[in-house]
Amino acid sequence: MAAPPAPSLRRGRRIVDHSERCHRDVLAHLDLVRSFFEHHTGEVEQAARTVAGSLSRGRKVLFFGNGGSAADAQHLAAELVNRMSLERRALAGLALTTDSSVLTSIANDSAYDRIFSRQVEALGRTGDTAFAISTSGNAPSILQGLSRARQMGLATVGLLGHDGGRARALCDHPLVVESRITARIQEVHILIGHLLCEEVESLLVSAPAPPAGQ
Repeated sequence: MAAPPAPSLRRGRRIVDHSERCHRDVLAHLDLVRSFFEHHTGEVEQAARTVAGSLSRGRKVLFFGNGGSAADAQHLAAELVNRMSLERRALAGLALTTDSSVLTSIANDSAYDRIFSRQVEALGRTGDTAFAISTSGNAPSILQGLSRARQMGLATVGLLGHDGGRARALCDHPLVVESRITARIQEVHILIGHLLCEEVESLLVSAPAPPAGQ
């Protein structure tokens, strides 16, 4: 009977497979980045101006998403509250994904679909921006959050995937990464988010703080 392949050879085969997979995924990532920014850079700038407009008036940005997009919501809120690239005044970014008592009470007493809409209703004010993040654009909690924001007169921005889903029609600024692969969409989402936050900073860094109480 022939001896089985040496472990080192089996490991070597897996290394080759992993290398090929990485190369394929990196190329897919680069193609998606290139495709998005070739067509949508102006839309990112417009969304940044809307966000900056809310913040310049002393209003806030409400970020929300599910799963990995919840992490992105928290990440982008932190970039506004603390800093992205420049030293400047703190900016009012709030992630609706961080208060476990609020989230679980709404999900338990009412429905998970309402976890963001209820918070938008409680915390949102005319002049704020609702910033939704969804790789499908069809998550019921995202749709209800955006719908409530529009009813209340908030501006709406969406980092979306696929074809934008039903959320696209609910966003004043839909930023759609046209892919069916969740990981690739999320990678481009956070790049868009970072560039948007940098543009917001550049627009606001010399702007004076709003008067107290406004």
